Amino acid sequence: MAKNYFYNLLLTLANLLFPILSFPYVSRVLGPEGIGRVQFVFSFALYFSIIASMGVPIYGMKEIARYKDDIKGRSKVFSELISIHALTCISLALIYLVVIFTIPYFRLNKNMYLVATLLILLGFTAIEWVFSGMEQFKSIALRSVLFKLIGLGLLYTFIKDRADYRLYLYIMMFSFLGNNILSLFLIRSKIKLTFKDLQLRKHIMPLLFILGTTLAASMYTEMDTVLLGFLSNDKTVGLYTAAVKLSKIAIPFVTSMGVILMPKIAKDFADKNFTQVQDTLNQTFRFLMFFAIPVVFGLALLAPEFISLFSGKEFLPATLSMRILSVLPLIIGLGHMFLFLILVPAGKNREMFLCVLGGLITSLILNVLLTPCFHEVGSSIANIGSEVMVTGLYFYFIKKYFTFKYEWPLVLKSVLSALIFIPVIWLAHYMALPLIYTLIISIVGCALSYIGLQLFIFRNNFVFSLLDFVKAKFSKAE
Repeated sequence: MAKNYFYNLLLTLANLLFPILSFPYVSRVLGPEGIGRVQFVFSFALYFSIIASMGVPIYGMKEIARYKDDIKGRSKVFSELISIHALTCISLALIYLVVIFTIPYFRLNKNMYLVATLLILLGFTAIEWVFSGMEQFKSIALRSVLFKLIGLGLLYTFIKDRADYRLYLYIMMFSFLGNNILSLFLIRSKIKLTFKDLQLRKHIMPLLFILGTTLAASMYTEMDTVLLGFLSNDKTVGLYTAAVKLSKIAIPFVTSMGVILMPKIAKDFADKNFTQVQDTLNQTFRFLMFFAIPVVFGLALLAPEFISLFSGKEFLPATLSMRILSVLPLIIGLGHMFLFLILVPAGKNREMFLCVLGGLITSLILNVLLTPCFHEVGSSIANIGSEVMVTGLYFYFIKKYFTFKYEWPLVLKSVLSALIFIPVIWLAHYMALPLIYTLIISIVGCALSYIGLQLFIFRNNFVFSLLDFVKAKFSKAE
């Protein structure tokens, strides 16, 4: 478990640092229009790719975990699922091409859309679910870090002016697909691909239900951008992209515990060990409340500073959008916990589909009503509305079937502790220092004040256990 956490932490840090190192440079070079144009093409193609995945990544991880020590069993499951995935990728790629060639909207940047077809056609190469099911987080982390570093080097080398927006798309695709293709070569020692006696039909119904959950994930990350592109313009998409990227930058960290604990909790559900499930949920909930709530406050209060530093003053109109979206780490964190630590291990596929359907309807209605008038702000409100709907429905179905408890007073304690950010940030602004120093002083001051209140006023046991863990690690190192 400790090694898995270390490698997942490495992956989380890479996911945090890559946007910090790449987006400020790219956004300044390409501007809102260039960023918006590329993001729309990438999101539109990726949306087809996500539909083609048929829920295989979520379903496959659980199925592989069942055959963790049985190479014959996991090879058969892998062969069946990747066959289904490959067939749906080919089908969706053909539909995508028909759309591109028949709708006039796509004529302007047709070559970019055609190149992006590879995201759909090669979607079946995304087999991280095999490594996750086998709890081999080291392989996932190292490959991801490698391709992020290569992508970062390519960005700094080739993206030089606003005419390079096509190269930005190609580099994004290389980082995305290169990691997947390498994983296919690495899996050969762990999986024996076979096409003999495959039983594809038995997976179809569970996959169709989980597809709804997959569409939910795509709705939050891609559908809002796609609808905004259709209903507005490239500059608006660029502003919205900046707000979303900055608001979601901490999400991999707040959901990191769930990624590691899912294989374990799946086994506890299978063994009906609900006492251990409750303990795992308590651990995850404490982690989430302690970290997600201060992130929400920090993003909202420092939105102009973050946008100016990471995207440039040209993107400052995205400030209101970012403040609206700043609550995403908390909502997505809760939704991730409810989904991957309870509903997925419990096999509640029908309920997951209904939750997603509610979110999908909410997103469509709010985007159509709000985006034409309020542009990126309307998309931000729609994003939050659909997230709240899905997470609320997850919670409703969990209450219906289970009696798990949550330490809700921790929410109030974290909120009260985070209120100290307001005077700390005001004082940092009052000092009238350069932007980078204002941010550093604000972040350090807020962090120290928050931890101090949690320790000495609210006596949060999670903080004490965290400090004991760090002390133990340093003691071993010595």
